[in-house]
Amino acid sequence: MSSLLVLGIESSCDETGVALVRAEGEGVPTLLAHALHTQVAMHADYGGVVPELASRDHIRRVIPLANEVLAQSGTALEAIDMVAFTRGPGLAGALLVGAGLACALGAALDKPVLGVHHLEGHLLSPFLSADPPEFPFIALLVSGGHTQLMRVDGVGRYELLGETIDDAAGEAFDKSAKLLGLGYPGGPALARLAEFGDPEGFKLPRPLLHSGNLDFSFAGLKTAVLTHAKRMESAPCDQQRADLAASTQAAIVEVLVKKSLNALKNSGLKRLVVAGGVGANARLRDDLNAACAARGVRVHYPELHLCTDNGAMIALAGAMRMQAGIEAPSRQYAFDVKPRWPLDQLPLAA
Repeated sequence: MSSLLVLGIESSCDETGVALVRAEGEGVPTLLAHALHTQVAMHADYGGVVPELASRDHIRRVIPLANEVLAQSGTALEAIDMVAFTRGPGLAGALLVGAGLACALGAALDKPVLGVHHLEGHLLSPFLSADPPEFPFIALLVSGGHTQLMRVDGVGRYELLGETIDDAAGEAFDKSAKLLGLGYPGGPALARLAEFGDPEGFKLPRPLLHSGNLDFSFAGLKTAVLTHAKRMESAPCDQQRADLAASTQAAIVEVLVKKSLNALKNSGLKRLVVAGGVGANARLRDDLNAACAARGVRVHYPELHLCTDNGAMIALAGAMRMQAGIEAPSRQYAFDVKPRWPLDQLPLAA
């Protein structure tokens, strides 16, 4: 495959992202430019994402961000070879904004388009880091409502080893933060408060820690946090809130670390990739780094600014699927989106 310029558009939830990557031969694509707008400030007043507001804001932001990326990279619009966009999963209205622009650009330029799975974008995002992984590896995917462990043997060659059966790790962070009266987004707010607390201050459950499988469950942890939070309502204490935040974070991290280590042990692999927004959590990184170093395991993360939703991971995933010959882009511009789209329904490698 000769040089290929791929424009990526991400609009699945509350971040609008656009990026441009160049793929050459079989090498890892190079990120040329990316731009991102987060809607956190807009949704903070409501304590969470309002889908209609998210969709309208994507409409306002996506074209200026695309122009910014083209200007940063010194690339003419006509030079783009393919447009990749997030097809799902995500909020239907938000997804339609990115899909609509991608297909409009494709039709106007007579260039192909490719719908990308949002989670595959996260899964492959560490390849844009300064320390990219090599196949095969175990992947811990902790993004929003998804917590999964997978064996990854190549692009499109994924084996699901375990997943959450109720609340995901990100949801546990966000819901626990809300119970503690913290702002939106809850996960980062809880992590900040946890810095001042005792991680052993409260005895909290570690659901499925000794289940013998690689599945996750965090609903019971959330219920335990609720119980302790209600007890503190009559006599609120800042230190107790910090201790509960630290204890909650410690419980989530311990489960993620031990399940990841079990997956590595079962597979015999010595490489772990962590992707998704929760992968930015400092306590998770510290504990994983220490545990894996003791076992001779290499750990790879996306760059911190690429942990949240972004256009770079969508452009990358589109380019890598093209390189692997898994899926051909289309010039059929009658698009649809998939708000619910299990990763195992994605066209995979033979």
